[in-house]
Amino acid sequence: MTDKNLNICLAPISIVWGNKDANLKTLTELIEKVHPETDILVLPECFSTGFPVGMDKEDVRILAERNTGTTIDLLKSLAHKYGMAIAGSYIADTGGSLYNRGFFIEPSGEEYFADKRHLFTMAGEHKVFSHGHDRMKVRFRGWEIALVICYDIRFPVWCRNVGNDYDLLLAVANWPNARINAWTTLLHARAIENQSYVCGVNCKGVDNKGYEYNGASAIIDFKGKDIGVVADGLLYARLSKDKLEQLREKFPAYADADYFKIL
Repeated sequence: MTDKNLNICLAPISIVWGNKDANLKTLTELIEKVHPETDILVLPECFSTGFPVGMDKEDVRILAERNTGTTIDLLKSLAHKYGMAIAGSYIADTGGSLYNRGFFIEPSGEEYFADKRHLFTMAGEHKVFSHGHDRMKVRFRGWEIALVICYDIRFPVWCRNVGNDYDLLLAVANWPNARINAWTTLLHARAIENQSYVCGVNCKGVDNKGYEYNGASAIIDFKGKDIGVVADGLLYARLSKDKLEQLREKFPAYADADYFKIL
């Protein structure tokens, strides 16, 4: 992209917990109304099943897929058809272990995966999923992009943008209304401290334990300002690489950051 802009769309979809067919149908219908100039469409955490709150591991296994299966195959087909990358997370099965797996699917069919590192112990996520070790890193249309999943956003070291490693941080979540202030506050903090754009997409609906989700999502610039515009229930923004680079040159706080190693 010669203009260095990136058009992004967040889709805070209503999830039907445990009903993969219904959720994939929602995506198929929704993407038809996404603006055609969109570069990246971002979906919530576990968009095709909902986050498995308090479910038994073997029941969750029934919902899991490999990296080739109904969910990823559909995502690749839609990304190619509509000419946009699609990001989010789904429930994955690799070698018998289950993961809350982030994905980034390009229109070309190029695919990237990374598993959630911080598992939400208060809901028993650690009893079902194995945790990931590497944060997702993608270069797409001239932008460096990282992706984290829900609870990960609470941990600034994991999200830290060392040496301007990324220009855009995507955070995908099933974050309930009861703690929604924490979600929105953390998103803004991550944008300011990392001098990057941050896009956080949440879901709507009611999970299998009765927790409600209101779809609170945000597109935040490198100064912590909300820049998203709502249209047809979707949240849009055009991100400017030039403005980001100007800020980093004028106010290079990143140069004074601490370096560290994650074990």
